[in-house]
Amino acid sequence: MKMWVKKMKIKDFAEKLELKVLTAYDDSKEIKGCYCGDLLSWVMSRAKEGDAWLTVMGNVNAVAVAVLTECACIVLTENASLDEQAKQKAEMQGVCFLQSSENAYELAVKISELI
Repeated sequence: MKMWVKKMKIKDFAEKLELKVLTAYDDSKEIKGCYCGDLLSWVMSRAKEGDAWLTVMGNVNAVAVAVLTECACIVLTENASLDEQAKQKAEMQGVCFLQSSENAYELAVKISELI
């Protein structure tokens, strides 16, 4: 059985979910899925290329995991903050950080309706 995957550009994704953009991003990246998790080693082995990764981890280690997994973006849930060192590293590595006031569950439900 073939699964159809909807894809969405980061700009459209951020607009539709009313997410705050925290770093510059490459809008050619497409979001194909979603992964929720805060344990970095767990995310490294399970997140997929093109995922929007929902987490509260706004540090340089999260940037490294996003690069390794080729996530489309990181969405900081519950207004979690992005530290300055991570912001600089994210912009150097081309990692998009977005922010939401919603928790991971609430946001994941909305994402499932979009993609």
